[in-house]
Amino acid sequence: QVQLVESGGGLVQAGGSLRLSCVASGSIFSINAMGWYRQVPGKQRELAAEISSGGSTTYADSVKGRFTISRDNNQNTVYLQMNSLKPEDTAVYYCNAYGVTTMIPERATRDYWGQGTQVTVSS
Repeated sequence: QVQLVESGGGLVQAGGSLRLSCVASGSIFSINAMGWYRQVPGKQRELAAEISSGGSTTYADSVKGRFTISRDNNQNTVYLQMNSLKPEDTAVYYCNAYGVTTMIPERATRDYWGQGTQVTVSS
């Protein structure tokens, strides 16, 4: 079984910074892409940033230039450095691991989600 555990959320003033971390644990053979999505009540979950196993990154237009995603493949960990935070960044942030291949009890590939971490930016 694979688990994603997020940390680093909290309350910060506008203009401040936070760093989110997400560790994937379990009998993992490989992970294709890892990313961060965010969701506010009443709205669909949306992509904030994503990084491939090779290091290619994708960002939502709303976070470009302020957020930086990085990844440690050896530790199955993804980070999201969030700078110049705005009140509209307030959301629950979810870690996603796409294309996770496990070998026990047999080879399988699927996606996983973390439980989410709250980020609140006050004005």
